[in-house]
Amino acid sequence: MTLRKLFIDMNAFFASIEQQDDPTLRGRPVAVIPTDAPTTCCIAASYEAKRYGVRTGTPVWQARQLCPSLVFRLARHRRYVLFHHRILDAVETVLPIEKVLSIDEMTCSLGLNERSPQQALALANAIKQAIRTRVGECLTCSIGIAPNTLLAKVAADMRKPHGLTLLTAADLPHALHSLQLTDFPGIGPRMLRRLHSFGITSVRQLCAAPLATLSAVWKSKKIGERWHRLLHGGEDEDLSTARRSLGHSHVLPPPLRNDSDAYGVLTRLTHKAAARLRKEGYCAGCVSIHLTFLDSKRPASRRRWSWACRIPHAQDTPAILRAVNQLWQARPQGFAPFHVGVLLTELRSADCTTPSLFDDNRRSIALSHTLDLVNTQCGPHALHFASIHDHRNTAPTRIAFTQIPCFDRAIL
Repeated sequence: MTLRKLFIDMNAFFASIEQQDDPTLRGRPVAVIPTDAPTTCCIAASYEAKRYGVRTGTPVWQARQLCPSLVFRLARHRRYVLFHHRILDAVETVLPIEKVLSIDEMTCSLGLNERSPQQALALANAIKQAIRTRVGECLTCSIGIAPNTLLAKVAADMRKPHGLTLLTAADLPHALHSLQLTDFPGIGPRMLRRLHSFGITSVRQLCAAPLATLSAVWKSKKIGERWHRLLHGGEDEDLSTARRSLGHSHVLPPPLRNDSDAYGVLTRLTHKAAARLRKEGYCAGCVSIHLTFLDSKRPASRRRWSWACRIPHAQDTPAILRAVNQLWQARPQGFAPFHVGVLLTELRSADCTTPSLFDDNRRSIALSHTLDLVNTQCGPHALHFASIHDHRNTAPTRIAFTQIPCFDRAIL
C-alpha cells in the first residue's frame, strides 16, 4: 500500500490571521464574527477560545457566557483570501498543489520518489516551515499523509493543532478504530443513523463491513465500492464534476430587518450571483430564494421559508431579477426577515444553451455583459441597476467553506 497523498489543514485559520496581524491578540481567546450583532454566530475561534467551548457556530451571546475574556473581531474576507494565496505560494515551494479544497485545506500528490515514510515526513515538515517563514509564525497547519485523500484528511484531523500524522499500510485499519464515525467526511447525523440501522456503530465495524453492506448503506453500489476501496487504502478516483448550483446569502444586520431593506439586499445578492454565473460561463434554469424570519412569539426560534421557479435558461441579470421578484411576492407576511438568500440551479454551460431569438432578451444579455466589463475596469458599482443603489454596499463578499472568492471587481 503506497503513500500517495499529503493533506494540509490550516489551524483556526481566520482567528490565526487576526492574531498574526495583531500581536496583542496572541495567546488570547479570539472569535471572528460576520457582523456586530448579538444574534449572529462565531465563524471561527482561536484554540485559546476553543478551550472554553467556543466553536464555529456558537452564538455570540453564548460565547460571551462561556468565555468572558473573549475578543471579537469582524471578519476581513479580503485579508483571509490574501493569506490563502500566500500559503499556496509557500506550499508550492516544497510540493505542487494538486487541489485546493477550501480556503484552509489543500492536497498534494506525492511523486514516485517521495512516497517513503521518511521522505513524506520530511516534505511535510518543510511545508510547515515554509508557511511559518513566508506567511507568519501564527499560521500553523496539521498535515496528514496516507494512501488516498480521505485517509489523509482523517489523519490531518487526528492531531490538532500543528499535528503531523502518517498512515501506512501497517497502521491500517487499527489506527482508525479509536475514531468516531462522524470523524469521516461525508458521515453526518443522517448517515450515522443509517449506519446504525445496519448495525455499524463503530469505525472498527465500518472498516470490517463487506462491500455489499456498504453499498446497501449508501444505496449505491458505486459509492459503496468507493468507501470500501478508500477505507482499505485504495487509490482515489477522478470525481471532477460540473458545478450544480450557485448562490449567495446574507444575515441581515438589525437595522435592515424589514421587508424593504431585506428585498434590497436580496436584489444585491441576485446581482452578484448573476455576475458570477456569467463569469463562470453558465446559464441557470431554476431560481429559488430562501428566507429566515424572526418569530416574535418565540424569540429564540426562527421560521424558514423557501420557494423556487423554473425559467428558460438564462444568465442575464434582468431575467433572474424578474424571477426573484415573483418569488418574493409569495413570501409569508407579518414576520421580520433575519436572513435572505438566492440560489441558481439547473446550471448548463452557456456554450450549450441556445441563444434567445427575441431582441429584448438579446439586449438584456448584452447589457449584463457590458455591466461586467465596466465594473471590472472601473471598480465595483461604477455601473449598476437603480434597484440596488441604496444597498450596493450591503452583503459584502464572504468566504464559503468550499468557495474561495476571487474578489473580481465586477462581482463585489
